[in-house]
Amino acid sequence: MRHSSPTRERRVPGEVPIPSQEPSRKELALERLATILERSEYKDVLENYLNPRKRIITNFTAGLARGLGLTIGTTVVVALLGWIVSQFLSMPIIGEFIAKLVSYVDMYK
Repeated sequence: MRHSSPTRERRVPGEVPIPSQEPSRKELALERLATILERSEYKDVLENYLNPRKRIITNFTAGLARGLGLTIGTTVVVALLGWIVSQFLSMPIIGEFIAKLVSYVDMYK
């Protein structure tokens, strides 16, 4: 004769188990971790807001990075377009037009 423990429930095949009302240890740990992460994010935001020097340095650095990236990107694109256009100089109709453009640009240098 087998005796089942009072805390263990019998499961019927195909029955979906109902989660207990008390959170498990994993759920509690995840909740605590989420709370800590939320607080630390607020702490970072407050530090940046309350410390103007740090905010200025961060924004200045971001601006330098954006400006440098824009400058390098524009240089690469313009150089690439110039090289592509120079390949068309040997074509009959387009080549003449591009040659005129190049001569106009050379006049104003």
